[in-house]
Amino acid sequence: MTRRWVGRAYVAAVLLFLYTPILVLVVYSFNASRFSTDWTGFTLAWYGRLAANQALLEAAGNSLIVALIAATLATVLGTLAAMAIHRYRFRGRGLVKGGLYVLTVSPDIVMGISFLVLFVAVGMPLGFTTLVLGHVTFCLPFATITVLARLKGFDAHLVEAAQDLGADEPTIFRKILLPLVRPAVLAGWLLSFTLSIDDVMVSFFITGPGFDILPLRIYSMVRLGVRPEVNALCAILLALTFTMVLVAWLVTRERTQK
Repeated sequence: MTRRWVGRAYVAAVLLFLYTPILVLVVYSFNASRFSTDWTGFTLAWYGRLAANQALLEAAGNSLIVALIAATLATVLGTLAAMAIHRYRFRGRGLVKGGLYVLTVSPDIVMGISFLVLFVAVGMPLGFTTLVLGHVTFCLPFATITVLARLKGFDAHLVEAAQDLGADEPTIFRKILLPLVRPAVLAGWLLSFTLSIDDVMVSFFITGPGFDILPLRIYSMVRLGVRPEVNALCAILLALTFTMVLVAWLVTRERTQK
């Protein structure tokens, strides 16, 4: 009994340590004072000012577009790559798997500079296209590994049984593999979307002066101090993230129960 309570207290302490700064940010997004450390009353004025900040809203829209495209492309390519790595034996398969794990732990600054050198070398102007290509590239390993982990857990005899019954490869993929890995595909998409929408370091090197995104806009704003509009914007992004996770959990639970 004592050990159980100690474990619960430890988990609660870790969660409190992780989420207290986030809760403080949300609370102070409703603070009437312009200074984050001085609470003077409740207000929604900063959300109104945020709605009137066209530059910030444009940057947020750009970030959402890039994140949606990058997450979708990375998830599609990552799912196909995971299927190929799991089902087929080909030359360089181990090298490909190792390269995926290397990319997940590579420093962002190294990846950002590498992308910059590549795009400059091929003469590609920095902007929306280079940003999407860069985000797809560093999101792809995470989506692939997520789906690959799911594939390793299902019974391979299902595919063999389908082949014995005369199913071809497209039918096996559509009727068996895809329904089984659908939760992992959704998880990979959410992970890729999150990584893309909050990336600063890689985006700093590969975006152009005519295309602004939200993380870089926030970074330029907080260099002179945290403004209340930033708190309000972060609270909205946090609510969006929790909503996406909740929807994904509900969809996964319903399909699991079925």
